Amino acid sequence: MTGREVETDLLAAYPYLLPQASTPPSPPEPDRPFDYEAGAEELPPAPRSPGADSSFDQVLDDAFGLVGPSAASRSRNATRGAFDDLDKPGDADPSVPPPATHPGELGWQQARAVAAHAGARPLGTEERDAADALGAVLAAPLTAATHLPPFDTSAMDGWAVSGPGPWRLREPAEGEGLAGRPPAASLQDGEAVRIATGAPVPGDATAVLRREDGIVRTEGVELACRPGTLSPPLGRDIRPRGQECRSGEVLLPAGASVTPAVLGLAAAAGVDRLTVHRRPVAELLVLGDELLTEGVPGDGRIRDALGPMLPGWLAAYGATVIRVRRIGDDRDALVAALRDADADVVVTTGATASGPADFLHPALTEIGARLLVDGVRVRPGHPMLLAELPGSAEPGASAQSADAREPAAARAQRTEAGGRPRYLVGLPGNPLAAAVGAATLAEPLLRGLAGCPAAEPYRVTAAAEFAGQTGHTRLVPVALPERGAVPLRHDGPAMLRGLALAEGLAVVPPGGVAPGRPIEVLDVPCG
Repeated sequence: MTGREVETDLLAAYPYLLPQASTPPSPPEPDRPFDYEAGAEELPPAPRSPGADSSFDQVLDDAFGLVGPSAASRSRNATRGAFDDLDKPGDADPSVPPPATHPGELGWQQARAVAAHAGARPLGTEERDAADALGAVLAAPLTAATHLPPFDTSAMDGWAVSGPGPWRLREPAEGEGLAGRPPAASLQDGEAVRIATGAPVPGDATAVLRREDGIVRTEGVELACRPGTLSPPLGRDIRPRGQECRSGEVLLPAGASVTPAVLGLAAAAGVDRLTVHRRPVAELLVLGDELLTEGVPGDGRIRDALGPMLPGWLAAYGATVIRVRRIGDDRDALVAALRDADADVVVTTGATASGPADFLHPALTEIGARLLVDGVRVRPGHPMLLAELPGSAEPGASAQSADAREPAAARAQRTEAGGRPRYLVGLPGNPLAAAVGAATLAEPLLRGLAGCPAAEPYRVTAAAEFAGQTGHTRLVPVALPERGAVPLRHDGPAMLRGLALAEGLAVVPPGGVAPGRPIEVLDVPCG
């Protein structure tokens, strides 16, 4: 079956999928391994735990092998120019000249690597009640405080028996043989007593006879197996003490995410408090005069879609979002909001380009921020940015507490003295473009700060054609039926309809991906 036949078949089953592309990309050379971005050099693995005294510039040197003047003497533009040398889209085809791009733009891979290095050192650790640790990452192993189960227990309703049957059925004392009660008195050979699931097994019991396998006769004093049923073998339906774990045993290593199942395991093993990495505190600033928070759009104004959407995405990436603020197109108000924010990471939407009301760049310059990424060669969402803010966030920082705030100058002094830097992720204002920006920069930054393992894209087969865009990576919402990744309709920068149906974001290199070839996919937050 050809690629176009596959697409036609899939469109019949999934009417919301994207129509066939009009310009098929050139298929990769059959003897050449799959490239992430056509022509991009392979990057070395990003170090996850640089030393506390490593400067960000030094981390970039380690990651990308920059040469020349020392990091301290290089200008930001020179650094960005060095990154450009690593990811020239024209390298994929010498006959295609590199596109004219902003000198600060990085390739998609490089931008994600910079964000990952910014978050390479997790935030401080803290001990929390297990019930309050959901979504955090263990900073110390989860160790059992007891054997599990703590005593021999019955796995079934029935009778605890000693030796082969038939058995003399002992009348239980009040509460004997029930879960949550002390164990019944020890059994004599040939004796049995009724028992419930989860109840302690009496001493000298050799097995549990299931209720459906036993029959009581001789006026209730004798227990026997039903005809055709054999006596239970030694240990049958008894969960022995320590079957799952022993006291002091490591159940999960540091670095494991605290999921609902982990909370259940901790409780079962007698652990009430967990040592976890502090989740980064994030604040969302939604920028723009045109945004409405309720009602039907009209008169030139539109609904704010990102204020409702992004907190869930940021939380899925490991952040604790403590507030969402909406700020109009006012440079002074934006500067004041940036100076007032004391979160580990500030996320903004809109104002990242150079339009008449785009004040984010001037505001960052005014407060003394340092741009690390200024534009990414990705569509949609290329005018995104990542900046290091002046000041530092101490463990437990929270914008909910006015007492925790300091003047910007004081925070800057603490940063110069070795405090932890804070970051700003600037996302475009168009909804899908903002989602792409969050997946590109916010996800690796926040996961790193939260101590989460890096979330790498995974490969699936392209079930349809994915056209490339010269010089840019494309992130495309996709459905993932059994046949592979298929692009969804409604994938324009200002659209969310495709993303709402998406099971992932396909990473399309500049050269595109032909049907049947592997394509990389990023997960999208779904809860």
